Amino acid sequence: MSVEQSNDQPKKNAPSGAAGAAGSPISNGARQFAEQLGYEFRENLGQIDPPRTLVRGEFSRIIGSWGKQFKLVPISEDETGVTIAVSDPLHIEAVDALRLCYERPINVVVAPESEIIRAINGIRTNLMSDRDSSLAPEEDDSSSSSDIATSLKIDVTDAEDDDAPIIRYVNTLIFRAASRRASDIHIEPFEDSLKVRFRIDGVLHDVDTQDRRFQAAILSRVKVMANLNIAEKRLPQDGRIGLRIAGQDVDIRVSTVPTRYGERIVMRLLDKSKVVLSMETLGLNKPNRTELERFIRKSHGIILVTGPTGSGKTTTLYACLTEINSVDKNILTVEDPVEYEIGGIGQMQVNPKIDFTFASGLRSILRQDPDVIMVGEIRDLETVTIAIQASLTGHLVFSTLHTNDAPGAVTRLLDMGVEPFLISSSVIAIMAQRLVRTLCSSCRVPHPISEGECRELGIDPGFATQQTTIYRASDAGCEECQFTGYKGRTGIHELLVINDTIRNAIMDRANASEIRARATKMQSLRSDGAEKVLSGVTSAEEVLRVTQEDLLE
Repeated sequence: MSVEQSNDQPKKNAPSGAAGAAGSPISNGARQFAEQLGYEFRENLGQIDPPRTLVRGEFSRIIGSWGKQFKLVPISEDETGVTIAVSDPLHIEAVDALRLCYERPINVVVAPESEIIRAINGIRTNLMSDRDSSLAPEEDDSSSSSDIATSLKIDVTDAEDDDAPIIRYVNTLIFRAASRRASDIHIEPFEDSLKVRFRIDGVLHDVDTQDRRFQAAILSRVKVMANLNIAEKRLPQDGRIGLRIAGQDVDIRVSTVPTRYGERIVMRLLDKSKVVLSMETLGLNKPNRTELERFIRKSHGIILVTGPTGSGKTTTLYACLTEINSVDKNILTVEDPVEYEIGGIGQMQVNPKIDFTFASGLRSILRQDPDVIMVGEIRDLETVTIAIQASLTGHLVFSTLHTNDAPGAVTRLLDMGVEPFLISSSVIAIMAQRLVRTLCSSCRVPHPISEGECRELGIDPGFATQQTTIYRASDAGCEECQFTGYKGRTGIHELLVINDTIRNAIMDRANASEIRARATKMQSLRSDGAEKVLSGVTSAEEVLRVTQEDLLE
């Protein structure tokens, strides 16, 4: 069999015995092998986006199981024919089959096997992003449920065109969420429709609406993927999906709750490949970071991180643990759930069904000779009592509290029933935080700060007089930021250091306002946010959205 080549590439006919001798994919020496046979070798294929006519419909298998089997991928076409990249040009039968399929001459280039697989995944990803997500009413997904239930890792870019529409729709939904940097997918049933929303950078956005007749099939598909009971519709359920998106591992936590019009599902996406657990990524200003780094290296005491749900408290704790993680420290955690695995740290997940709570887990940890302990959240007096005892006996303890600001954490502990002398002697620092969206650097709009913005941010009105330039989000946005005007998030913080002045206030059972008044060196959340506004990181509207008015004028 012969393979037709373009004018600038020699025509090669492999001997009949050669294919048997070198039929396996080429890994080492691919360049030399290509040169010996007279083919062009490409070390890097770059971003491949072939015409859709080469990879859609009857040709979809070429970038599916068939292409992965023979390690080949179409990359372009022109007047000379279709150019394909192969890892082994001696697969003459496969190349000749493509010539017959396309009814065009085939131009061959050689590339490493890893580049071929990456290119296939990239093409499938592009196809999924522009695929029509509409559903055919007569289709059903029941035939594929058993296959999914036994799968540990599902690659949402690997569904073939003959998969059920429900499977394609859910896979496309997950892929769209991941590609748009969404942290959550909300699937919400209403009286006459099923709505889908993505939470991107902390803000919910409408992305799709489906007819309610597809509700049962879509919700059942998600529940099957998460190994949940599809017959149970009256009780809340929690599950987990492990999958791959274009070769990247992503964990999804699934939660279902019954509502008036059916079950509501929220999926939280945890992309392990994109998480950088380091102090540099937290958005701490220099004074706060210097203080925090000093405290996390203490031998004992309690460090609390406070803020509402979704304010990045757990990520901050992970970054602190990663900073001090070393072979000479025994670091143990008890969490609900374990969101990210950190090498060298022992992590436990609470399980209320068997009475394994934060308190019982913390009690067990103390018998494991720990140096550093992290408790996912302090929820009750029992947990905080054990944490205080641990800190007083020579352990460094990290934990979180749900309070609005740092001084409020002291009031919360007092309300729980903790004695003031125990708080003052064990807690060494409390940090409150919020997440603000960062402006897209490609489309942010400059404008002079106004007196009203100065007043609301609590900064000197002189900035307005001097026509100081700040930035706001573009109304139209751009492709870089998914047309939102913002891309990514950063933290704003206030760090309360428990010094002698604050200890005396605690002993006096001072309220949050009094503690804030005595913490003269503490920078408030809004003040830290104002600095980020002046430096062009975020907008005044964003800081005002996530912070409250200071209690003290």
